[in-house]
Amino acid sequence: MDEVKQLATDIKNRQLKPIYFLMGEEPYYIDKISDFIENTVLTEAERGFNQMVLYGRDISVEDIVSNAKRYPMMAEYQVVIVKEAQDLSRTIEKLAKYADNPQPTTILVVNYKYKKIDKRKALYKALKKTSVVYESKKLYENQVADWIRRVLSPKGYAITPKAAQMLVEFLGTDLSKINNELDKLQIIFPKGHQITPEDVEENIGISKDYNNFELRKAIGDRNAVKAYQIVNYFAENPKDNPMVVTVSLLFNFFSQLLHFHGLKDKSPRSVASALKINPYFVNEYVTAARNYPMRKVSAVVSTLREFDVKSKGVGANAVPQGDLLKELLVRILN
Repeated sequence: MDEVKQLATDIKNRQLKPIYFLMGEEPYYIDKISDFIENTVLTEAERGFNQMVLYGRDISVEDIVSNAKRYPMMAEYQVVIVKEAQDLSRTIEKLAKYADNPQPTTILVVNYKYKKIDKRKALYKALKKTSVVYESKKLYENQVADWIRRVLSPKGYAITPKAAQMLVEFLGTDLSKINNELDKLQIIFPKGHQITPEDVEENIGISKDYNNFELRKAIGDRNAVKAYQIVNYFAENPKDNPMVVTVSLLFNFFSQLLHFHGLKDKSPRSVASALKINPYFVNEYVTAARNYPMRKVSAVVSTLREFDVKSKGVGANAVPQGDLLKELLVRILN
């Protein structure tokens, strides 16, 4: 995120590079940087003659080079944006010759999503000499809640840890989807507002009481009544609560709990750092560790592996997922 901010600052200050090669697994920042260049480098009057958008599936590397070598008309620069450049993955190395000696009056933006070029080859080495290579890495699930907070803070909004975790659980690590939902909430609420679980429930449609986050907490607390209520709700709404997601989240939780048992320093700051979790959730692990000794945690992890396979239809084709979940809960709590 800091690298993206620095790139934006440099572009605003006209510290421009001839090529911006944007690659990696997370498309959100690739789109953000590309759109920023598209809307910033040229004035509206200049764009008509000097800005073009090409698509990887429709062109060749030779077409990109041909367009990049043109001169701008009545402007300092022309901007050539190549979207879906990953469709050219077999021939993208041909761009190396141009990258060695790029046209100084062209800003070439290459959107190479979901993939990376080989850093040992000529193209990467040429780009590193004169241009920008930005790699957009996918965030781990435990990093996304903090990302949400950092996105909202400059815009004048706050969010509770539980509300952020609900968004992560419901939307996963897809930053574009999460950002779209955050945009909705910012339209609804005034600046200075702290987004709560109730806000998320009412405006995004995620239940604050019946979700994987609350199930994890109920199991950690050994609150069997609440855990069974949530599992029954999941059984009645299987499309909105796929078992494979539930099992994955519980597996991560108990794996972290195993790690927690092995920590020498169990101070909140040390636990948060070691488990890569928000300090707000440390008490959940402390409580769960009291309720589940290390031997039991190991047994639960083994059980979750078994049910992960079953949730994918192996050895349990005819068993409804709701019944599998209830059986899993019995095995964990007993």
